[in-house]
Amino acid sequence: MPHYSFYAIIAVLKPIYKILYKIGKKQLNLSHSICFFSTGNRSKGHRVNQAKMSSIVASSQTKLNELLEAIRLEFAQVSQEATSYRLQNQKDYDFKINQQLAEMQQIRNTVYELELTHRKMKDAYEEEINRLKIELEQRDRRLASFTVHHQQQAQQQQQHQLLHQQQAQQQQVQTAAPNTTVSGPSSFAAGSPASGTAGSQMPPQPTLPAVAATSNQSPSLAPAPAASTTAAPSTPGFSGSAAPAQTPAPSGTGNESQAQTTLQKAGTSILPSTSPLPQQEQLAKITKAEVTSKEMQKTQSKQTGSEGGDLPQEHYVVPYADRASHAKPIPPFLLDLDSQTVPSHLKKQTNDYFVLYNPALPRELDVELHCSLDHTSVVCCVRFSNDGEFLATGCNKTTQVFKVSDGTLVARLSDDAATQINEQNDDNGNGEETNNDANFAASKSASTDLYIRSVCFSPDGKFLATGAEDRLIRIWDIAQKKIVMVLQGHEQDIYSLDYFPSGDKLVSGSGDRTVRIWDLRTGQCSLTLSIEDGVTTVAVSPGDGKFIAAGSLDRAVRVWDSETGFLVERLDSENESGTGHKDSVYSVVFTRDGNGVVSGSLDRSVKLWNLRSGSNDSNTNGKPTPGTCEVTYTGHKDFVLSVATTQNDEYILSGSKDRGVLFWDTVTGNPLLMLQGHRNSVISVAVANSFPLGPQYGVFATGSGDCKARIWKYTKKENGTEGDVNQPKVKELKE
Repeated sequence: MPHYSFYAIIAVLKPIYKILYKIGKKQLNLSHSICFFSTGNRSKGHRVNQAKMSSIVASSQTKLNELLEAIRLEFAQVSQEATSYRLQNQKDYDFKINQQLAEMQQIRNTVYELELTHRKMKDAYEEEINRLKIELEQRDRRLASFTVHHQQQAQQQQQHQLLHQQQAQQQQVQTAAPNTTVSGPSSFAAGSPASGTAGSQMPPQPTLPAVAATSNQSPSLAPAPAASTTAAPSTPGFSGSAAPAQTPAPSGTGNESQAQTTLQKAGTSILPSTSPLPQQEQLAKITKAEVTSKEMQKTQSKQTGSEGGDLPQEHYVVPYADRASHAKPIPPFLLDLDSQTVPSHLKKQTNDYFVLYNPALPRELDVELHCSLDHTSVVCCVRFSNDGEFLATGCNKTTQVFKVSDGTLVARLSDDAATQINEQNDDNGNGEETNNDANFAASKSASTDLYIRSVCFSPDGKFLATGAEDRLIRIWDIAQKKIVMVLQGHEQDIYSLDYFPSGDKLVSGSGDRTVRIWDLRTGQCSLTLSIEDGVTTVAVSPGDGKFIAAGSLDRAVRVWDSETGFLVERLDSENESGTGHKDSVYSVVFTRDGNGVVSGSLDRSVKLWNLRSGSNDSNTNGKPTPGTCEVTYTGHKDFVLSVATTQNDEYILSGSKDRGVLFWDTVTGNPLLMLQGHRNSVISVAVANSFPLGPQYGVFATGSGDCKARIWKYTKKENGTEGDVNQPKVKELKE
């Protein structure tokens, strides 16, 4: 029987039961009336009728009661069956719903695995393409070097051939010279025609010193002058080319004719011996051309280094058209951070810190150390209260609150006590999952380090939220120094927290790939947002808290609607212009006007994302239009771990593993100064919302791996005088 028939039966039986009940009531009243009437009549006949009437009424009443009882039992049975059927259907419906939810979760996991596989394949293809490009470039370079080497070898071979030819000519001259000396005296003495022949061959002899001079350039031709030096002592009265003519030699007609023939050949070969001189000139010209080309290359490199204006190479400013580009060079003044090599007017140095100023921009900021706060372990996070009067820091197992004006310790909040309170709450019966989280927290706190990864003041400054490695979020009452609420639900370390401006909600990001929004009135998670990789940082938009942003290990920045949980923007390297981060995003913060998001990444860059694409381009419902990267800030030499903005978004501050804090001009993307104030990585940077040290000082804080948190103050100078930090921005240097 369908379940609606039971409800129909019940609906029909209810009025019947009421009607029968009314009928029975009327019968009962009638019987009482009859009895009353009969008692008033004292006659005997009436008494007999009264007895009969009473028996009839009694039997009717009994039968009516039986019918009513049967109806009641039937009604109870039908109601029980309807209830059991409803419960059965509810179980079936719950089972089906759970089954469908499980299927949806399985589909989601499958899609996530497919996306991971796709990303891995894409990364593998990109790596393979880059490897092939590098291999092709290496091959091209090898081919070019091989071609140059081959040309050099060819030139060397030509030079060796020329040297061998010169050596052969020198040897021929050396063999011809003794023969001419033998025939010379006999010819002159006898006056034979041979002398005339010899005399006709003598004019080429002045070329011999030229050959000798050429032979002096090569060690292989060095013995050539030895023949003339040997003949020199026998003819002390002669010099020059006539000396060999006095050398005695055996006479003979055959020898004379052979000498004449040899001399003729020698004379013929000596005449072209002047050819090495043009070859030497040619080599000199080649050498001169190489030197000239090198000088031209040096000149071109100098011109390339200073192209775009008359500024020196170290005076680099970001071109306006390249502000959003990811591939920009690091400004030269940030490449070498040795303060000893920097001119005094471009630095400020003390025993605790030093500041390097950008030589391409006017020096309009001055930074000073206000106070240094020592800790017993690495300072993982720093955060100002809304009024800027207090600073909270998180380190190993301890959260501390300091007064900004003088650096005094206001409260020390120990997570060991938090674990004990949490265990007491679990003993009151908060459920199995709560007990598991508490046991994990207790074991985590007792056995290993427990670093406080994130701290955040409530808007009214009365409470402080802390997130740690034990997966718990603790809400502290600062005045009483005790925990008033523990939020449980994350499955991995909690890396970031941020309050909503209303103060009744809190957002958290964890390594379990989720962003959670907590209702602080109930202590329950009101919304869970899941992504593909671990969440490293979260932020809430100022004002109405309409949007929340999160950075993650998958290189993306996501923006959600905090009320509906809809993803309204994803800012990553997959955008059309390719201006996204190339590595994990470790810090995000909204600009003070809520129209942009600033992100810092392990790719050593800071980016400003414009969510509304201009003031006149926002939708009527306030939903951001597709975001674009407006400026990329390049200057750090290592991972960017934290970012922050000043009160009016005039400057962006970034802390890095390179131990420095950079002040950026928000609009132009130029670094204004580099602050080196720690001996280890700058893990966290925060800027005060107000002016706790006076209206002329802006205040920011840094937390570092050197176990120190430091409070700094900065002032802006106008024309050499200190001015309000809210003055207009530093103007871009015009070339």
